[in-house]
Amino acid sequence: MTKYDEQFKLSVVQKYLDGLGGYKAIAKQHGLDHELFRRWVLRFQAHGVDGLKKKFTHYSAEFKLSVLQHMWDNGLSCGQAAALFNIRSPAVLSVWESEYRRAGLEALAARPRGRPKSMSAVPPQPEQKPDDDKRTREELLAELDHLRMENAYLKKLRALIQAQQKAVALKKRK
Repeated sequence: MTKYDEQFKLSVVQKYLDGLGGYKAIAKQHGLDHELFRRWVLRFQAHGVDGLKKKFTHYSAEFKLSVLQHMWDNGLSCGQAAALFNIRSPAVLSVWESEYRRAGLEALAARPRGRPKSMSAVPPQPEQKPDDDKRTREELLAELDHLRMENAYLKKLRALIQAQQKAVALKKRK
């Protein structure tokens, strides 16, 4: 939910346009930041009621470059260019400009947001082991050897852990 709805913005902007006060006076009257209020007025003057609506837009790299080019060619500030192109945050133009100067047009392209997926979309299927009746004697013996080695390894590991714990316990007694 937005902090200020469209009707509230329109009524406050209309007060300013009717000459009932300046930016700071009207902003103070309604508990607003005067710069935020000034941007509302600029957007309303440039785009009408559409300038006061909430906007969720992703801009293409070409659009970003055209905005920057227009800003540079006409000597506009970020705030003026934002009002002209109906971009909600003038600060984003500074970011676009620094990214463009740092790495060119590729830096203006949209990048995927968030953490990359670490797992595949399709869950892995569990291995299907053939029935023991259908396996050859060599396969069964190979599996038996593998299981015996795994068992011996785990026993050795458990013995080492117990030995370490015993050594720590003896050290604490001293």
